[in-house]
This record gives sequence, structure tokens and C-alpha cells, in this order.
Amino acid sequence: MYHAIRAVAYEPNPEHGAWQEDLHVLQLGCGLQKELMDRQKRSRGGGQSHLPVARLHSLLRAWAPGVLATGRNAGADGRLPWLYAREPVPRQVLAPLIGTWAAALSSSDDESADLERELQTGCEATALSLPEWETERVDLTETVVSPGGTAEPLSRLYRLLPEAVAFRLAGTPFRTGGGSLRFRVVSSGIGGVDLVSWPPLRYEHRKQTWYYSAHLTVTVHTVPFAQRFRVHVTTGVRRWATRLDIPRWKLGGATVLLDTPLPWPEGPDQGYRLMVNTLGYDWRSKEIAWKRRSPALLLSDLDITRRFPEPEELFTSPEKWLNGRQDVAAGIVYHPVLGLHEVGAGLMPRERAGLDAWIEQGLSPVLRRVADLSRVTRRNTPSLLPRSAKKGEPGSREAQQALARRTALGRALDGRPLDVEILWQSPQTRDALLAALPKVIGLVPGSRTDGGGATSWTADGVRIVVRTRPAGELASALRLSTDRKRRPAVRLAEAITERCALVAEADDRTRDGVSLVIAEIAGKEHFASVPGSDPKHALRLACGRQGRLTQFINLPDPGTAALEHRANWAWLDAFRQLGAISPPAHRAGDGIPGDLQYAALWLVRCTKDGPTRSPARRLVAVRVRSDGDPGTVEGWDTGRAEWVPYPSMLLSLVEAGGTVPTDLEREIRTVLFQLRDRPTLLLVNSGNLRQCWPRLRNGALTRDMLAFGTGPDQRLTAYGNDLRMVLVRDENGRGEVPEWYAHDELAKIGFSEGVWALSDGPHNRIFASTTSTPPTAARPKGLMKLAPTPGSRTAPGKTAWNPRLLEVTVLGCCSSERSADHPVDWATLTHQLRYHDDYPPLAYPLPLHLAQLAKEYVLPLAPAEGSAEG
Repeated sequence: MYHAIRAVAYEPNPEHGAWQEDLHVLQLGCGLQKELMDRQKRSRGGGQSHLPVARLHSLLRAWAPGVLATGRNAGADGRLPWLYAREPVPRQVLAPLIGTWAAALSSSDDESADLERELQTGCEATALSLPEWETERVDLTETVVSPGGTAEPLSRLYRLLPEAVAFRLAGTPFRTGGGSLRFRVVSSGIGGVDLVSWPPLRYEHRKQTWYYSAHLTVTVHTVPFAQRFRVHVTTGVRRWATRLDIPRWKLGGATVLLDTPLPWPEGPDQGYRLMVNTLGYDWRSKEIAWKRRSPALLLSDLDITRRFPEPEELFTSPEKWLNGRQDVAAGIVYHPVLGLHEVGAGLMPRERAGLDAWIEQGLSPVLRRVADLSRVTRRNTPSLLPRSAKKGEPGSREAQQALARRTALGRALDGRPLDVEILWQSPQTRDALLAALPKVIGLVPGSRTDGGGATSWTADGVRIVVRTRPAGELASALRLSTDRKRRPAVRLAEAITERCALVAEADDRTRDGVSLVIAEIAGKEHFASVPGSDPKHALRLACGRQGRLTQFINLPDPGTAALEHRANWAWLDAFRQLGAISPPAHRAGDGIPGDLQYAALWLVRCTKDGPTRSPARRLVAVRVRSDGDPGTVEGWDTGRAEWVPYPSMLLSLVEAGGTVPTDLEREIRTVLFQLRDRPTLLLVNSGNLRQCWPRLRNGALTRDMLAFGTGPDQRLTAYGNDLRMVLVRDENGRGEVPEWYAHDELAKIGFSEGVWALSDGPHNRIFASTTSTPPTAARPKGLMKLAPTPGSRTAPGKTAWNPRLLEVTVLGCCSSERSADHPVDWATLTHQLRYHDDYPPLAYPLPLHLAQLAKEYVLPLAPAEGSAEG
């Protein structure tokens, strides 16, 4: 058993002091900014409030030697810092870059030529001049401490520091057993910086060469109540496409990294960057083109001596450009939509540990590795069923699981019958579902089939009636209008409404009990040829309007799991929607109240890229009581302002339609008030909920306090004397929590489940929760992809799965002298809630898991064109 884990994270080194760099700073200048805005308005009309500088910034980062980073909002305010550089970039370099970019803003070639000429002369008497470079000593570790005790970097460091770290690492090769890797910097300008090893590595498999690179991402983050902020470096593999097995029109936007030398004398960062571009299908020209302000569009105007890849050529011959032509190379970043790739994703812990050691050395002495976390409890799991009993015996784990599910189902149904309709497309799936149900909940033989084709079971007060019928047209692709002049969301809404009418026509029976539909549909890839034609969400909406829950199972395909396994999971997911699930008894200690209830909040945020192409925000609140009361799992019905059974809450989300709550913070306070009747543990994902509750930002947190809006901090007890609150945080798509690995004194590297912290003392509130690796994801810990040894030549083809680290912050607990809580107990309880006998370890504690999955029922539809927004 490992006793410590190590995060791939670094912090300012107090022994070294401040990391200071003399940087050169340039403003765009009010005169030049105004002149460019005027040209844009003359060319495109009014309405713009800022300059579209994204393409220019990509060009400057890649081709202006010495530029370290670009500032924020310089396109809207010429007085703000625009460029940060290690040395001043000559006007002779800036002028053609700005002039070529500005040509796209103006309809006059003469204006563009005048701009470049005047920028090069640097005449101060004209508006078309750049200010002079200014020198500033920048502290890259400058920190402010919030009133609650959280160290935060200055806002500009979220951009500057990742660039500085990336360039520091790119200057030193990473040495492996088989050679060395050199990294290039890939900047997006939005807060994080990537590094990829270049040129790509090769993996020979199935008589084909597959290309991949080591991939690092550098980001800056804070930790609640920590004395120093953190730099996180995530590690992995970046795969490159060598052929695009899709029609041209299906290429929405693939990232292309371009490697090209500078067209002017070498600078300090020569050869360190790759240029980010986007390649995709242009529906207007009906051909492959550079998209999304790609700087590649401007290269031929800046450097007429070199040949750069044309979009169509890159689409048809990606491998040729990946290997380079003359001194120019381009790599298309692989995505599963592009076809198969034989290199597996991810790195195993031993290789991550090697990269971590290299990063630590490269950042020393200005940054140091954060301290290892130690195990703070041996109670890693709740009271789970033993795994040693023989399968098939009366007391076996399988039999106990079935009994527990049947008991939970009976409690959720509360005496009501369960009416199930199976809409099938293949007889094998229908039969597998019928065979799986009695096994999953331990129903004894003796089912009865009536004359109408319904099969029923009755046991321990649970009555289930199952009817089956062919899905027919209900499971077919939606028919979307081909009129592209109309908004996609409106066309999709019409198609969904049409399918809802078809479902209502097919079955208008009145039901007395709880109703569930299990529908067999094709996988989403089957509908990829017509975006939006997948009927899944339309069926869920249609059935929800009839008061029926929905569960889906895919048609049997060669690439899918065994049908029996998928049928079992379909029933388990259906029971979860019915609320027939509860957490196992915890083993967190005697300090946890016996009548404790769990509550969880989740913000569902639909965007125009969501399942119905319509935006919406919904707050989901779930309450779980583990003391055996009826309705163990409940949800908050906003319309009725009361707790209702979990399935009723899911259906209420469907009924809410396009209505949007105006004040989500007020809704949160209303929910908190309804939890005051007993001890409560409130679970929140801070990365999710701070979108509507900004005072959950790390820098706004204070121990045992809550605050809303612009109001003052209040003691947690103001919302309930027995309220405890735990914030959990995952990587949130931006590396907010670090990657990790376990290690010991014998230099063994691996993974380990448990609760970890710097200290288990009463003043520590920050913990880490890690779970075990599922058996299906187990891999040898020593696999090496970046430098495969002769005995592991197939290692690059393996997919490396890494358990997720969940940061656990015990924000609020009872701290009175008479009955002070131990924060470690509440962190342990939160960790144990990630375990359940029916599931592999969950990403979140079970109540939060249930709240998150409620998003499946938030399906807003766009109003018909010409009607008012509802």
C-alpha cells in the first residue's frame, strides 16, 4: 500500500524569492486603435466595439521573435498592455504583420499599404504609429492574499506565467532511455499553454505508420486557503492524423499546428513555437478552407519565398506535410471523428513521474514541487458487500445485490406498480432485456404473461408489468428541414415536435403507476451524416411530456459490449432514474450524525451547441436520506417549491421547457432553507456552481462562512445549525486539479485509492480523494510510450486510464468548542460516497452524481420563428 501521492504541480519557491523578469511592454495606442476601428467600420459597417485581434495575436506569438504573451482587451482599449516581450520587436517586423492583418479589416488596398509604410517609419505626428516599448520588471510570482486566506496571482499572470514556464521547459530536452524529446510551444492566448514534442514520434503497426507526440499543458490555479498559488502541468499524448476517413463536408474544424521558420533574422525564440490554425469545410465555397481567423491565411503575403500548405492539399495528404516539405511542416491534431488511430491515449504513471522530475529540474529554483500528500485515513470505502462469496449461492454477493436493488425499488415505488414499455428494433435486445430484469432484482421464476403480451412479476410488494412492441418509425432519424436560411435550433425544434406528436399518437394510454420506456436506438455515429437527426432527445422529451421516464440501449454492433452486459446496465440506469438507489452505510467515524441527510446542487447549462441547440440554465437540487424513509432520493421541484420523488423532479425539468429562472442565487437560498430540519451535508462542485454563485470562487471563500451576491459573509449556521458544506473540484476541462501518481521509498510508482492531505489536523480543510482503477482499465504501470523498450514495442497502442483526483474542501463544519467536527471525517465521508456496490467508483459523490445526471432531462426547445421567447 502506498502512503503518499505526488501531484504534478509546482509553486513559487520561498527560498528563492520572487521570480522577476525584465520584460518589454507595448501598448497598441489609442490613436492606432481608433484608426483601425474606423477602418473596420467603413469596411464592415458599425456595431463593433473592439478589434478582432485573435488572428493577429496568433501571428505575433508565432512570427514576432521575442514576444512572450499578448494582453487582454487591447483590441478594445489602446491604453492597456498589448505585447509582452523579452526584447523589443523591431518596427520592421511588427509593421508587415500588423499591415497584413489589417488588410482584412479594410476594403482598400491603398489604406493597407499606407498603414504598413507609416508603421515602419514610426512618425509620431500621425495616428498610425505605435508607442515606444517600455521596460518593466515583472514579478511572475506576485501574489495577493484574499481576506479568507487564499493566495492568488495577479490577473495578468494567468497568461504570462504559463508562457514563461513553457519557454523555460522548451529550452531543455527531455531525455529518455532511447534518446531525447524537444518541445515546441503552442499558445492559444486564453490562459493555458501547450507543449508538444516535435518532430512527432512514430509507431509502426499493421503495415502503417502512426504518429504521436508527448503533450503537456501548463495552467495557473489557486487552492482554497493555500499560502501559494499553483502551476499545474498535465501530461499526455497528442496524436496526429495521417489520413482523413470522412467526407469533406463533415470536417467541421480540425486543429492544424504549423511549423515554419521566421522570414526575418533569428530572434531569441526562433523555432520554439508552432502556429495554431483551424481547417474545415466552408459551406459557402463548398471546399476545404482555413477557418476561425487562422493566421495561415496571411502567411503567403508575408513570406513569398516559401510554399505553405493549401487546405485541400493538407486534407488529402496530411502525412506528407506532417513529415515536412522543405522547411515547412504541418500536423492535423487527431480527433476520433477523423477515423481510427492505433496509438492509445494517455500516459502511465511511471512515464508521468519521469516527466515530473524533468519539469521540476527545469523550473528550479524559481518554482518548486508542491509537497507530497499523505494518507489520512485507512477507511477507504464504505460498507460494501464482500467479493469472496461464490456466485450463485443464496448468500452470494450477486444475491445480496439483487435483494438490495429490489428493496430500494420497492421503497422508490412506494406501493405503486411499475409500467415498462420496451420499444425494440432487434428481437435479441428485447429478449435480453426481458431475461435480465428478474436476474438484476432477484425475482423468482413465476412471471405471468397475459393475453395482451404483457409480462408481469410480483415480489415483496413490487409489481412490474413489461410490454414490448417494435419501435418502428419512433426510433428513426429525425426529419430536419433543409432550409439553411432558418436557424438550426428552430429546424431541430420542429423535427422534435413532429416526433413528439408521433409518440403521442402511438400510445395515449392512461397509467396509474410509475411509467418507464426502454427504447432501442442506433448509436450516435449512425446519425452523424445529418447533424441533429439522432432521435434520442426527441423521444425523451416526448415520453417526459406523457409522464414517462426513458432509458436507451443501442442496437447490437460489432464494436459494442456483450448484449447481456448492456441489458443489465440499462436496467440499473433505469432504477437510478426511478430513485431506487441509496449510498451504502459509511465508515467515516462516530462524529457523523446518525440522521444525516445529503443534499447536492448542480447547475445545468445548455448552450447553442447542446442537444437541442437552445440555451438554458437550470438549478438541480437532490436530497438523499439514508435512514430508510420513503422517498429516499428526492429532488427540488422549483415550480411547486417542494421536495418531490426523484423521478417526479426529472419529469418536472421536461415540463419546465424554455423558462429561465431569473435569480439562481435566491433559488439556492430557498433550497438551503428547506434543509434545516435535520443535520445536512451539502455537496457542491465549485467549478460548476460558481457560474451562478460567484462567491464560490476560491479567492472569495472563508472558512465556515457563506455569501451571496454583494452581501456580507454570514456564518454557515445562519442557514442551519447542523449544516455542513463540502466543495469538490475536478479538472473542469482546464486542469483545475493536478495529475498525480503514488510512490514509495523503494521508487515504486503506481496508483492508490484513499483520502490524502498535507495534514489531518483540525485546521486543515483541503483533501484529495482518489479511487481505485476499474479492472477493465488495468494496465501494467511501467508501460513506456515515449521511449518504448524492445520488450514493449506495442506500448504506444495501449490506452492509459488514470483515476481522477477529486479535490475536497470542507468549507463549513461545526467548530464550536463543545462539539467540534473533525474535517477529516467529513472528507472521508465525501470520499466514501463515490463508492456503490452496483458501480465502479464514481466521478462524484453519489448525491452529486444524481444531480448531475438530471441534465439529461433539461431539453429546451427554440420558439417558432416570429413568436416571443418563452
